[in-house]
Parts: sequence; structure tokens; C-alpha cells
Amino acid sequence: MARPFLVSFVAMALSASPVVASMAHAQERDAGERQRLLDLAYALGESHALRQVCQGEGDQYWRARMVRLTEVEQADQAFDAQLRERFNTGFAAARGGYPACDDAARKAAQQSARRGQALALKLSQTLRVAQAPPVDGADEVAH
Repeated sequence: MARPFLVSFVAMALSASPVVASMAHAQERDAGERQRLLDLAYALGESHALRQVCQGEGDQYWRARMVRLTEVEQADQAFDAQLRERFNTGFAAARGGYPACDDAARKAAQQSARRGQALALKLSQTLRVAQAPPVDGADEVAH
């Protein structure tokens, strides 16, 4: 089933943990990281379309994750537009290729999930964690 893979890659990419909250914003990312973000947006679009095919038009699960991605990234306007365009392109490609929920659509969802999971893993390995300020007294050694 595709859902565990999908949940894994988005949870990893969009976790509300302090590590992700402090990760580099898109404008601070190198070209490879920006491309991985664009590829992840495409995978999310595909996943959104495939989930809607099987769960119904009202399902917004993966679209909500994409919204969260754009919120976390806080990308400049041009890159934010690129992220949204890639999501929409992935959605249109999957919707056009899989109009019904069948074995082929489920297999495509699994493949999209694997791609997304790999991208999220790679992005998680390139996080730049901002160092938190020390807590009062944390520098003192207890005797």
C-alpha cells in the first residue's frame, strides 16, 4: 500500500520539529537542494492527484502538505511560484494518466511515494540547523 511510504516522506520533509523549523529557507539553498524541493513538489502533486482518484475529489491531504512545505520554506516569490507550478504539473500528469482508481493508479502512487521519500531523505540530510541560544545557567557546571 502506498500510504506508509507517502506518510514517511512527507512527515520527514514537513515535520513541525524545531530542526525543520530552523532549516535553511529556499533562497539559502544551493541549486541541487532547490531542484530536490521542486522534485518533491512534483511528487506531492502526483500523490495528491492519485489520492483524489481513489479517495474522492474532496481529499486535500497532500495539497495541505504542499501548503505546509511552502510555509516552512518561506521562499522568495519567484521560487514559491516554481514550487506551486511543479505541484500543479505533477497533479496534472497523474490525473491525466490515471483517471480511475485501479491497480495501475495504486502502483503509480507507490512509485511516487518512493521518489518523494528519497527526496525527503536527501533534503533532511542537508538541513542547516540554527544553533539555539544557551538556556540561562546552562553553561555553568553543576557541582
